Amino acid sequence: MTTPSFFADLPLAPSLRPGLDALDYTTLTPIQAQALPAVLEGRDLIAQAPTGSGKTAAFGLGLLQGIDTGAVQTQALVLCPTRELADQVGKNLRKLATGIANLKLSVLCGGIPLAPQLASLAHAPHVVVGTPGRVLELAQKDALDLRNVRTLVLDEADRMLDMGFDEPIRALVKRTPKERQTLLFSATFPESIRTLGKAMLRDPLEVSVDGGAQPATIETHFFEAESARRAPQLAALLLQFRPESTVVFCNMRRDTEEVVGSLAHYGFGALALHGDMEQRDRDEVLLRFANRSCNVLVASDVAARGLDIDDIGAVVNYELPTDADTYLHRVGRTGRAGKSGLALSLVSSQERGRAALIEERMLESGKGVQIRYEKIEPLQGKPRDVPQATMTTLRIDAGRTDKLRPGDIVGALTGDAGLAKDAIGKIDVFPTRSYVAITRNKAKHALEQLRAGKIKGRKFRVNML
Repeated sequence: MTTPSFFADLPLAPSLRPGLDALDYTTLTPIQAQALPAVLEGRDLIAQAPTGSGKTAAFGLGLLQGIDTGAVQTQALVLCPTRELADQVGKNLRKLATGIANLKLSVLCGGIPLAPQLASLAHAPHVVVGTPGRVLELAQKDALDLRNVRTLVLDEADRMLDMGFDEPIRALVKRTPKERQTLLFSATFPESIRTLGKAMLRDPLEVSVDGGAQPATIETHFFEAESARRAPQLAALLLQFRPESTVVFCNMRRDTEEVVGSLAHYGFGALALHGDMEQRDRDEVLLRFANRSCNVLVASDVAARGLDIDDIGAVVNYELPTDADTYLHRVGRTGRAGKSGLALSLVSSQERGRAALIEERMLESGKGVQIRYEKIEPLQGKPRDVPQATMTTLRIDAGRTDKLRPGDIVGALTGDAGLAKDAIGKIDVFPTRSYVAITRNKAKHALEQLRAGKIKGRKFRVNML
């Protein structure tokens, strides 16, 4: 069968065309071209595809095509490893479903109160996107009925298994019909994924896309690390390579705060991201990193799951992970959307064994070369020219429930506050809070003016993060 090149080549329902037009989707990405024909035919699928390859549309169009909005029952379930990824998938599916009247989609994740989610399920959503733990909790409370699920999607399945979601996933699968369609997407194919696939899928089509949205090259460097001087060596790397945005990975969550403190000593503005954080703090950290108000994010692997930011300049392994799959997943976060990437690793003598396994895996996959260790001198003293974030975030204690829109915030800033439009960055509006990124040298002025003036004719509390 000829592989299609355009969405117009596929037998898609007319109700899906408005969503494709709204997203300006015309040409299929490699994963969409390989997977969508089989998905639309109802086949099970196991796909190796990186984030940023267009996989959400690959499974989203298929599951939306099969929804009967006249039946008030849950017909599709998408499981994701993190709230951030679930939110992103939910947003993308809603856009794709623009032309489907009366479709109800619910995002159900942990980290937020259970009561509103229980209330929202009084009328069953047609599509549920969520994290395994919370979805299972709601199913066990008989608030969510999965007996009519036609399509089950496991997105970033390898990450879900890494996070210990194996049992919740299996428990949820038992609540769905055996004749359902199952679509499994994973960035890597460890043995655990193959075992899961054999247990849950029926005669699946296997497809693999290594470079659908990958860069031409990820520049990779390995440096000899001194265990007691790792932090000043990290600072030296950031000063030498000067990436616009960096994710530093630590193996232990407690190390993230220590590394942030060490970088602050040298003048770097870094933020920590780990599993012990309150959800609101976690959300604000991710938001500030995404809008360029923070240029160094120090994260544990679990906390960074689902981090959906295309333009990450560099990934640094403060320590090497214990397995090659995690290393590949870490460095795969840089160099997306056709941009070049940078992967830097600090390797102590005790980690050389791990490095050898990573080298072997990269050579097998054709993604790497033989490791050559370089030296990096630890930073001495506080340098004068430390790269700083280009933006600063202002938080406004008002949001969608106050009928606030991004245009209202722009109007207040360019009106009485007198800011030029190019001084205003990304704006995020949530139910009760809004965030706006302002060019660093204009942030204090913007804060003063917003506090002194009004937004949409009303005064709101405004703070700088």
